[in-house]
Amino acid sequence: MGYYAQDHQTLVDPESIFLTTSTSEAYSYIFRLLCNPGEELLVPKPSYPLFEFLADLQDVALVPYSLQYAHGWFIDFQSLEAALTPQSKAILLVHPNNPTGSYVHPEEVTRLNRICQERDLALIVDEVFLDFPFGARDEKSLAINTDVLTLTLSGLSKISALPQMKVAWLAVSGPAAQVQSAVARLEVIADTFLSMSAPTQAALPTLLSQRHSLRTQILARVKENHVNLVSLLRNQSNCEVLHTEAGWYAVLQLRNGLSGEEVALRLLREHHVFVHPGHFYDFATDNFLVISLITPIISFREGLARLSSLL
Repeated sequence: MGYYAQDHQTLVDPESIFLTTSTSEAYSYIFRLLCNPGEELLVPKPSYPLFEFLADLQDVALVPYSLQYAHGWFIDFQSLEAALTPQSKAILLVHPNNPTGSYVHPEEVTRLNRICQERDLALIVDEVFLDFPFGARDEKSLAINTDVLTLTLSGLSKISALPQMKVAWLAVSGPAAQVQSAVARLEVIADTFLSMSAPTQAALPTLLSQRHSLRTQILARVKENHVNLVSLLRNQSNCEVLHTEAGWYAVLQLRNGLSGEEVALRLLREHHVFVHPGHFYDFATDNFLVISLITPIISFREGLARLSSLL
């Protein structure tokens, strides 16, 4: 509750927060809460590939909707509405998205709320990278959303750079009656899992308090790497660094018929540089690369030089 109040000026009822050992476990809670076997969730494309595995474990079907790019990423609402069926139970958002680094902006939230109200859908919002904006603009947590049932996930893995501590949570917001019903059912699910240990819970305030100094260090590295990336590849005719707003990743769009898969393999085999081809994240075409900005600055510069040489 203190994290949301201090960092995002958002008041979250502590009774609506559920602790889990990871956001992956939080997803399992949510999928069981919202879906019977075979029912559907809408997920963004491109996005993080873990969702498919988590949904398979819970017998939930994922239906993609598109993110489009035009000087910035945005939700393709035509594809989203076309993907809706009577089996749809929720729309999943990643805020900001991994790997595109794009926030879900207020005007998009307004339209999503209207769609969810009309269709009796919930919103699932993954905010693990929310605290890493590239610029002065810092979008608010959607844990403040009260128009529709909203389940917001985050955890220490990114916020405090402590993935090994296995601490995450989900916060429930929305219309009072829907929140009350969801919380009652989530309490049964959480009591069934009994996953987080008492020592970890006791340590949580201290671990969470470390976020400020760690965030400053991570942001400094990520931003410097991003500046170097844009500067070095600005005049490259074979690629474009796509606009990003937050997170730990950058996306390159390759030109002139270059394949992301082929470039990634050549970088690894010939130059010992590791990047992801875009198809790992379900980009619609095979001309994207995803680059980690969390790499130490000196190593990142050397990797960039090798990438630029190859291109």
